[in-house]
Amino acid sequence: MSEAKYDLKPVDVPPVKTKYRRIRTRIPVPESLPIFQALQDSEPQSMMGQPPVVWDWAEGFKVGDRWGNVWIDWSSGVLITNAGHGRKEIRRALEAALKKPLLSTYVFVHEQRAELTRQLQAVSPDPPNYQVFLLTTGSEAIENAIKLAKTYALEKHGEKKRIIVSFQNAFHGRTLGAQLAGGIPGLKKWIVEEGRTFVQVPFPDGYKNEDISFELFTTTLKKLKINPEEIAGVITESYQGVGPDFLPVEYAQKLQSFCRQHDVVMMFDEVQSGFGRTGKMFCYQHYGVKPDLIICGKGISSSLPLSAVIGRKQIMELYAPGSMTSTHSASPLPVIAAVENLKIIQREQLVEHAARMERVLMPGLAEIQGKYPDRLGCLHGKGLVAGIQAVRPGSKQPDAATAQAINLKCLHKGLLMFAPVGVGGECIKICPPLVIPEDALRESIAVLAEACDEVLG
Repeated sequence: MSEAKYDLKPVDVPPVKTKYRRIRTRIPVPESLPIFQALQDSEPQSMMGQPPVVWDWAEGFKVGDRWGNVWIDWSSGVLITNAGHGRKEIRRALEAALKKPLLSTYVFVHEQRAELTRQLQAVSPDPPNYQVFLLTTGSEAIENAIKLAKTYALEKHGEKKRIIVSFQNAFHGRTLGAQLAGGIPGLKKWIVEEGRTFVQVPFPDGYKNEDISFELFTTTLKKLKINPEEIAGVITESYQGVGPDFLPVEYAQKLQSFCRQHDVVMMFDEVQSGFGRTGKMFCYQHYGVKPDLIICGKGISSSLPLSAVIGRKQIMELYAPGSMTSTHSASPLPVIAAVENLKIIQREQLVEHAARMERVLMPGLAEIQGKYPDRLGCLHGKGLVAGIQAVRPGSKQPDAATAQAINLKCLHKGLLMFAPVGVGGECIKICPPLVIPEDALRESIAVLAEACDEVLG
């Protein structure tokens, strides 16, 4: 993952003024430096890893500061604002809610909770047989899914069925269970003598790991001396965020057959891939599978913190009333935001729009990657999420410095992305809000092309 550090010394950059972008000052803005200094004094350095922009407003697919600079946003926050930043429908619903007043309910019932759970149940693989549990963050939802999978296995099969299988290079969050399931060793250094029932197998991305056969899954388990009857659950990101890297369809379907054959709970992490991002409501739909548990977050509200586990009723009903709750489960304001968000996504057909924009985004990125194949080693994407991986010449070794240089050039030109991601900070991640129009998407692809020419040409 990225450990990017951005220089806070302002530099002169050429002015930019287009239909969607405007750069008027040095970057970072000199007047913003006291804000960064205050944060450096009062926050841990872990919070200072993003391009040095002080957000003042964000609307649709644009982000602005209070000094007149405006960027096309290719971050969506961090894949949050699928329906666009600052949607007036969401703001109006929140403003109306604030007049009630009703700000916190624990798990006492409020009306919008029922509306949202019905909405989410309706987009599940089999609405009559799936239920919805609302939580706060993606990591919390991951923890809950792992708990449910292990509980189901324990109650139905006993203690022998205890293993959680996940994938190398996976990222599932920053809490203990989420990082035990994750597949990035550097993020687990703080974990000592934990997680003996968590194992990782290679992910069939076709680039970092060229073997995309399902046999690699089963042979790896044999090497680890794990019997299928010992496996409680398998968890995978629907696409791995380090890429994005997608499962081959045949692999995903064989994984489902394996899980059904051995009564293993199949969990798909849709925290960053759900709600239209890949041109389907959920990314798993590209694979023709039906997960037992679907973990949701980020784009569920396009705004306030909310997450959910959508799962088979047989698994979701394992805990008695009052024994599976969370302090801010279904908190009124995030729920109201999510209700409006889902209405927008469906009313404006943003899922279909993302699928159409893939036909603009991917050829444009392929042209850039094809110009520098020795330095931009891999391109993957679906819908409105993509990634280009910068590598050292003639190899597949991550080149974080080049990825960050391109990222910074884009910032100076009015195109905003979050810091490069990937197993070695090499991935230039592209994920604009799903409301981005075609002309703005083409303009921003051209900006990336200019930045790559200046860094690599």
